[in-house]
Amino acid sequence: MKKFYYFSEKSLNFLEIKHFKKKLVTYFTVSVIFFSALIFGTFYLVSGLLNNENDISILKDENKKLKGNILKLSKKYSDLEKELSSITEISDELRLATNLTPINPEERTFGIGGSSSLENFYDDFSGEVSDALTNIDKVSQRFEFEKAQYNEIVSKLNQNRAFYESIPAILPTNGKYSSDSYGMRVHPVLGVNKMHNGIDIITDVGTNVKSSGKGKVIFSGSKPGYGLAVEIDHGFGYRTIYAHLSKIMVHEGQSVKRGEIIAKSGNTGLSTGPHLHYEVLHNGENLNPVEFFFDEYNYFESN
Repeated sequence: MKKFYYFSEKSLNFLEIKHFKKKLVTYFTVSVIFFSALIFGTFYLVSGLLNNENDISILKDENKKLKGNILKLSKKYSDLEKELSSITEISDELRLATNLTPINPEERTFGIGGSSSLENFYDDFSGEVSDALTNIDKVSQRFEFEKAQYNEIVSKLNQNRAFYESIPAILPTNGKYSSDSYGMRVHPVLGVNKMHNGIDIITDVGTNVKSSGKGKVIFSGSKPGYGLAVEIDHGFGYRTIYAHLSKIMVHEGQSVKRGEIIAKSGNTGLSTGPHLHYEVLHNGENLNPVEFFFDEYNYFESN
């Protein structure tokens, strides 16, 4: 087998290289692996840099498109804000019509003010995009505020509708009455000066007596001094009493509508002749029933 030698300066002599072939193969393999790794590493590094440049270019294009879309959306929101100004005027008129307190400019500004949940998000942008996002958020808050006002108006309208259906508002029977019969007077039977808490409507026995508003019958029967009587709770603090009846046609707990026949007029109790004694009370206090006769107005027509 061929031998290989190298000159040793230390010993000043030629020394044999033992296992030369194994060492040569090992050194060659390591060198190949090292240079291969170096070549491939350089390739991937350069390739990655090129791809990053492509990705950056794509992101820039997408960012440009996104900015354009945001600006377009901001323009639409600006147009919406103009429409909201018209809605605000209508809202103010509706609040007045439904007996709600108008909203002053300071209250409206305060209602749509405050910090936004996206405020920190806007800080990441500048210029047109930041202004656009701020405008979008402002209009969104204003829309939510006006939506809340609309819901309040709807709720009040429903409440008013129920109130208008319930309030005593019609003459409960056909006949003549004096607007001066409510108040202090000499009682025609007892002969003493006494408060007359209602009015007397002169009418024949058996004339239909109608409920003057929507409500629930809370009393039906005989009552001292009143004779046969019906009392109706209309809600909202209002009650009505119909007395000196000849016949009762409803029972306690029954719901009635405005204009529904509840009894027949008569001459029962402390009465000097056929008539209907009619009272209107609010929160327990008697009011002049004449002030609640709106028969001439269509919105209180009975069926």
